[in-house]
Amino acid sequence: MALNDLQPQNKEYNAEQIQVLEGLEPVRKRPGMYIGTTSSRGLHHLVYEIVDNSVDEALAGFCKNISVIIKEDDSIEVTDDGRGMPVDDHPKLHKPAMEVIMTVLHAGGKFGEGGYKVSGGLHGVGASVVNALSESMTVESMRDGKIYRQSYARGKVMSPVEIVGDCGNKTGCHTIFKPDPEIFDETVFSFDTLESRLREMAFLNKGIKITLSDERGPKKKKEVYHYEGGIKEFVAFQNKNKQPIHDSIIYYESVRKDKEVEVAMQWTDSYTENIYSYANNINTVEGGAHLVGFKAALTRVFNEYARKAKLLKEKDPDLDGNDIREGLTAIVSVKLTEPQFEGQTKTKLGNADMRTLTDSVTKEELMAFLEENPSQAKSIVDKALRAFRAREAARKARDTVRKGALEATSLPGKLADCSEKDPARSEIFIVEGDSAGGSAKEGRDRKTQAILPLRGKILNVEKASQHKMLSSDTIKDMITAFGCGIGDQFNIDKLRYHKIIIMSDADVDGAHIRTLMLTLFFRHMPQLIEGGYVYAAQPPLFRVKCGNEIRYTYSDREQEKVLAEFAKAGKKVDIQRYKGLGEMDATQLWETTMDPSTRTLVQITVDDVAAADQIFTTLMGDKVPPRRQFIEENAQYAILDV
Repeated sequence: MALNDLQPQNKEYNAEQIQVLEGLEPVRKRPGMYIGTTSSRGLHHLVYEIVDNSVDEALAGFCKNISVIIKEDDSIEVTDDGRGMPVDDHPKLHKPAMEVIMTVLHAGGKFGEGGYKVSGGLHGVGASVVNALSESMTVESMRDGKIYRQSYARGKVMSPVEIVGDCGNKTGCHTIFKPDPEIFDETVFSFDTLESRLREMAFLNKGIKITLSDERGPKKKKEVYHYEGGIKEFVAFQNKNKQPIHDSIIYYESVRKDKEVEVAMQWTDSYTENIYSYANNINTVEGGAHLVGFKAALTRVFNEYARKAKLLKEKDPDLDGNDIREGLTAIVSVKLTEPQFEGQTKTKLGNADMRTLTDSVTKEELMAFLEENPSQAKSIVDKALRAFRAREAARKARDTVRKGALEATSLPGKLADCSEKDPARSEIFIVEGDSAGGSAKEGRDRKTQAILPLRGKILNVEKASQHKMLSSDTIKDMITAFGCGIGDQFNIDKLRYHKIIIMSDADVDGAHIRTLMLTLFFRHMPQLIEGGYVYAAQPPLFRVKCGNEIRYTYSDREQEKVLAEFAKAGKKVDIQRYKGLGEMDATQLWETTMDPSTRTLVQITVDDVAAADQIFTTLMGDKVPPRRQFIEENAQYAILDV
């Protein structure tokens, strides 16, 4: 159909057709523009926006205690002992400042001078957006001996700012809001999700006490996060299930003019590096200037020290940065007045001067530590030397994998490739078992769907060096099929499929296989997860036949509903319980798990890298007691179907 074949719906185009959204209407119209998503992630982001305001008060030196309570009706209550919102009339808008903050976009003390020198909050949209996306919200400000209150509903003012009591010498802010179910896909808050973020905030701002309480259900929860050691305790927390190779956590901080650099680090005997960088409490998952400066100084300082201490001989080549960082857990936190964020997710720090500052501070402080602690320094250098030797041993295997991944003629023999050459339209199923692999090959769409069957469980890379990992034929087959390489040779532009779908049995063994593969991706190809390319297929648990009608169910709860529905018909019901993918023929596998029009895929995402690292270390690492404790605490949730 040509464009001029389309029939115009309205010939008039004048000022009446220009829609003007007033107040907070733009937020309700396009919530994704302000909080990213209306899924669970966006829901929890509302809490972070309010808490960020309290943390800004703490950074300014006026707040020490922050309380977050999940109420019985899934509303949220946030209280701090900061200065309280100002309530005097705004000179330009002629409304109380509290009302301006809560109902006007981009109004607050973070813009211009005189408010906050340093502030968090990624988008800077703050309380007004939370107000717009809440079905009800009440704010109280305690200052000047009085308690001032105003209420709102979906961004609209429901009452004037009024004095409702006395507060004596107390100051602070008290906010209660209930997210709007008209906006959000779900309005039930996760204690664990909030805990992860609030704990992180307490680590990043030493001395602040943040309390999280859950008043829902019979079992009330309450946790207090208070770390006088700040990010030094953050490193200890991340390494609690790992084995450090030196005693001290290296820590230093430096404030120069209006910029602050704070770093804590410690090496363990693991094979992966875990460096988390922050700017004004924002997790800069894409790194940026401060991380570049830190890494550059780290490499330079260790090579200089190793040669000075005769740990490297004259004929030895310099240690590579990757070797030095193997097993490193580090927190790099900077604070500055005008952060410039860039990158795909606006979480990459672009301020060039922070690279110079972080480099300079790290060079001075780290060299001083190494010279003052020679035995610990030697342990770290020895670890880097072992990593160097292992890297050399793995180089040939890696090069073989990389070469094979770039040559279409070298694809694994087990791979049944698709004919489509556009990665955006191509997907690969990593299938557990030869039997299921055979059904998948027979039932697939050969144009867009590739199948790679795996026999048994892959190597647990959490406990293996890269050399050992690349000696695994199964892992080599996957890397070669993907085409994008691994480690420092990884190139996302070479990825041959934009959907990598893990298809394993819907049982404990299947979950274990899925976890093993996710460990491989998270540790050695994290860009696949960050880019949204990794998915988990959802095969059914039951096939229910009633007369000529066949239904597939994916949980015990769904099964009960279907059986109750069929029971009303009074007909005989035939139930088949699938123990594995191999029990389904090609047609059934296609209909239930592979057909894009009917299947359910779960996209694998990582909202909190530090928390994810903890989980993988606990579940897949060497230490058994933490894993046993995790299982005991979480086994109850494994039997709950969604």
